[in-house]
Amino acid sequence: MRIAIDAMGGDAGPRAVVQGAAAAVQAWPGLSIDLFGPRDQLQAEMKSLPRHLAAAGSRLFVRHAPETIQQDQRPSDALRRGGDTSMAHMLAYVAEGGAMAGVSAGNTGALMALARRELGMVSGIPRPAICTAIPTRGDGRCYLLDLGANVDADAERLVDFAHMGDIMARHVDGLVAPRVALLNVGSEGTKGSATVREADAWLSESAAMNYRGFIEGDGIFAGAADVVVCDGFVGNAVLKASEGLARMLFERVQATFESHWSSRLVGMLARPALRRLKGELDPVRYNGASLLGLDGIVIKSHGSADATGFSYAVLRAAQEISRDLPARLARELGARQHRTQQE
Repeated sequence: MRIAIDAMGGDAGPRAVVQGAAAAVQAWPGLSIDLFGPRDQLQAEMKSLPRHLAAAGSRLFVRHAPETIQQDQRPSDALRRGGDTSMAHMLAYVAEGGAMAGVSAGNTGALMALARRELGMVSGIPRPAICTAIPTRGDGRCYLLDLGANVDADAERLVDFAHMGDIMARHVDGLVAPRVALLNVGSEGTKGSATVREADAWLSESAAMNYRGFIEGDGIFAGAADVVVCDGFVGNAVLKASEGLARMLFERVQATFESHWSSRLVGMLARPALRRLKGELDPVRYNGASLLGLDGIVIKSHGSADATGFSYAVLRAAQEISRDLPARLARELGARQHRTQQE
């Protein structure tokens, strides 16, 4: 298995990316990684890998790309002038078959535009949708899409998102009949925008999907659905708010335990349980958003991800490769499109 990585996309530079790639190589047997960026800079980072990651260096390969796409660069400008950047070289390498997936922590708009140009789309999907997993009650998780790629999505796009999320949950997570829901301001059929109500009517007619109707925001984290569909504006707001809330709760709990000598004693006793809880809910664990609908696998990492967070994004790519997700998407979405045309 081979994965290509844009090593220059993260906020903190290539160090976290290179160390995260090394950690992923150690965690996934048979994985090799091509790192795209300025050769001298990447080789220096590989030489300075921590001792516990140094052995992974033999499965990391540097591929020179002299330029970098900036975080504030317009997608149109990236398309015109970004040909010699680490992101463009990485995506071209995936498109040529040099690697089976690509990962970047860089500019989201540029990544989507370049990926769409290099890889193309499957089965009539016009634009990719950004999809990631978020933790839910118990030890569950829920796929939320779209998360910003399509800020204004019409009813047809919402239906596309539902089918793509359903396919991902079935083939990546092994769920037989994922529960699919539309995010809305209420569960009643009369509530919400005309677009959401129209998408609900279409999805209600789909016998091939376990569609559960509308879901409100609290239902996401309660585990009421396995796939939750919304437009990119709403989805991105939900994701960022949930990540901010998780961090605030951890900080408040820590501050409470440190406020008095007696609470510090209780905090010491509770530390193992709190460490487990933080590990289960930490947004870092869920880093790695899929660009669904592309004719290939591209994973977007948080720009602020540390080495551990970036390794999760790489492992997400490896998981999708192992499940052959693009081929499954193309096959099932193509069959759906054929049925629709016959009707």
